[in-house]
Amino acid sequence: MTIGLTHYLVLASAIFLTGLSGVLVRRNSLIVLMSIELMLCAGNIVFAAFSRWLGDASGHVFVLMSFAVAAAEAAIGLAILVEIHRLRRSVNLDDLKTLTE
Repeated sequence: MTIGLTHYLVLASAIFLTGLSGVLVRRNSLIVLMSIELMLCAGNIVFAAFSRWLGDASGHVFVLMSFAVAAAEAAIGLAILVEIHRLRRSVNLDDLKTLTE
């Protein structure tokens, strides 16, 4: 049995749905950031699978650029959360709603 495009798409959709459920259900901002990273990785799997299936390398280049953006997003997001934790002593999203007041 060979692994085809359908297998990669099913894997990516399962990872994406796991990340989506983490964003919608959890209230901890660190878990929300990790769930967003899961969703980005699922998108990268789809891009790489279609790139391989079509025989074109442009999808792989897009995946590498997406990894760079995801790493920068994670670093900046964690830095902001560390600073908020120092000020508020909490990273719960419900507690962070008071920042807009």
